[in-house]
Amino acid sequence: MFSQTVQDAINEQINHELSASYTYLAMSAYCERENFTGCAKWLRIQSEEEYGHGIRLLDFLLARDGTVRLRAIAEPKVKYESLASVFEEALEQEVETSQDIDKLYELAQKEKAFSALVQLQWFISEQVEEERTAREVVAKFQQTKNDPAAIMDLDRELGARVPEKPAATGV
Repeated sequence: MFSQTVQDAINEQINHELSASYTYLAMSAYCERENFTGCAKWLRIQSEEEYGHGIRLLDFLLARDGTVRLRAIAEPKVKYESLASVFEEALEQEVETSQDIDKLYELAQKEKAFSALVQLQWFISEQVEEERTAREVVAKFQQTKNDPAAIMDLDRELGARVPEKPAATGV
């Protein structure tokens, strides 16, 4: 068991992960409505991954005999300026998540919540990958320069994404 401060921070991160999942799902719905089914599929998989991250933290908190406090999730936006802007916002979300994980790690270190540090190391590595992937997609959209054929190719490429096998929760 660890301090209430650490529990509260983990609960906050659970909320952030579930909120990110909800946002990616809304982004997916937007892309589907715009007939970019490859982008929609990529974002739906991303939503599922973020949900899995929230559940991983929830399970960890329960394994440490902590109290899970689920909070309301704000309604995500449903309209975007462009297809590229969807992925630019996705990148921003990943950068924010990385910053949140870093702050949580720093708090766990300060509070000597060593089991949390071990759990959060996985999240730090995961966020490096998440940011890298989002940056690559944003860069590809920038390279298309609104060329319809290039955008369709990119949509097809993103639609080839397959879900990753869920990582062990480590608890």
